[in-house]
Amino acid sequence: MSGVLWTAKDFAAAVGGRVVGVVPDVTGISIDSRTVKPGEAFFAITGDKMDGHDFVRAALDGGAGIAVVAESRLSSLGRAKPLIVVEDVLAALTRLAVAARARAQARIIAVTGSVGKTSTKEMLRTALASAGEVHASVASFNNHWGVPLTLARMPETAQYAVFEIGMNHAGEITPLTKMVRPHIAMVTNVEAVHLEHFLSVDQIADAKAEIFLGLEPGGIAIINADSPYRDHLARVAGDAGAEILEFGSTRDADAKLLMYSVLSDRSAVTASVTGTDIAYSLGAPGKHLVQNSLAVLLAAKVAGADVKAAAAVLADFKPPAGRGQRHALHVGTGRAMLLDESYNANPASMRAAIELLGHTQAGAGRRIAVLGDMLELGAQADDMHRDLAAVLEDSKINLIFCAGPHMLALYDSLPAYRRGGWAITSEDLKDRVLDEIRPNDVVMVKGSLGSRMGPIVAALLARFAPAAA
Repeated sequence: MSGVLWTAKDFAAAVGGRVVGVVPDVTGISIDSRTVKPGEAFFAITGDKMDGHDFVRAALDGGAGIAVVAESRLSSLGRAKPLIVVEDVLAALTRLAVAARARAQARIIAVTGSVGKTSTKEMLRTALASAGEVHASVASFNNHWGVPLTLARMPETAQYAVFEIGMNHAGEITPLTKMVRPHIAMVTNVEAVHLEHFLSVDQIADAKAEIFLGLEPGGIAIINADSPYRDHLARVAGDAGAEILEFGSTRDADAKLLMYSVLSDRSAVTASVTGTDIAYSLGAPGKHLVQNSLAVLLAAKVAGADVKAAAAVLADFKPPAGRGQRHALHVGTGRAMLLDESYNANPASMRAAIELLGHTQAGAGRRIAVLGDMLELGAQADDMHRDLAAVLEDSKINLIFCAGPHMLALYDSLPAYRRGGWAITSEDLKDRVLDEIRPNDVVMVKGSLGSRMGPIVAALLARFAPAAA
């Protein structure tokens, strides 16, 4: 059994409820019976599609030390134990999260933004590891269950903790940031996303700025000096009593971009961070990543880390799955390159990915974009898809495949020689993409999670036996 995360006494006191059996020391927190590890506590969360109570026995059989279950479902669990029986399982997890925050000694950083939250969180994890023990959320655990789960998993020994906080609607960030109580909160950018739920981008800026409402007294707000919503965000942060620091290309930014080059597999950057000039290598290419790395170094500096050491280890940063990972593929006797951007998409991230594809050297091959619908854009969706034609032209993308009803607006606006194919679903498009790949091609796959572009990536990797990247 691994180290104890929660003693039996502290766990039971924090969760509350009625104990059935004997509460053991807890080594971790799980909400997934498929991945539960010995000694972990399993919380039977009820989600939109699945009810964790259906998997309590599997979790306990798989080694979970205890399960936290709802009183209303207790009769369906037979003699399963040990259990802690509560009124509401998610509320119990939230109580444990609050207890974790109360005992924490870590410097805590919270990240939100329209584009790049997860990549920025991972950069922070990498940079801060040069200074001490770091705890950070896994994957994109940034919602009403992901944030308390990440807090509840935070070891008391952590010196730094990084939380990603997301939203689809106004008011969603406020309770999460007040639970996390960050010392440092940043907004990477504000873009036209989730417009299905907002009347304007100004309202999106308001929703993102909610992250500053949970700052600890004397907390620091980090905002993008190049954003058209800079003043908007600064006003909210100032009203919350925060010290405001900025990153970007403007003359007076606290972390200022001086020079950068996007190379085939990385970015070379020179920046000034609170007056100190630093040259560093970022282990992934892309201007948007370079920009957010400035925010990372600024946060590391004010969190007490050595900023030059933090910059040096950014060479080890690799983008998370579906957010720019690169794969070399065997195609016949040659190789092609796959850029996996399949996790999600909005107009800003789509433009950034297309521009990055345009900067990627294809040699004698072609640059191929495989694009799925961008979702939650409301009445402007078709226009926003159609507008991508200009960046595809400017980036000299040779061939474009499109999947989804909104992407038809883009596909119809493309010149015939750039059209690779359109289909209503990614599954209907997959075989045409696979049949088109040739040696030396660079193919980029991107779309919103709901447009299911990931299976195209999986099919490419399966057919073209990936070589070492």
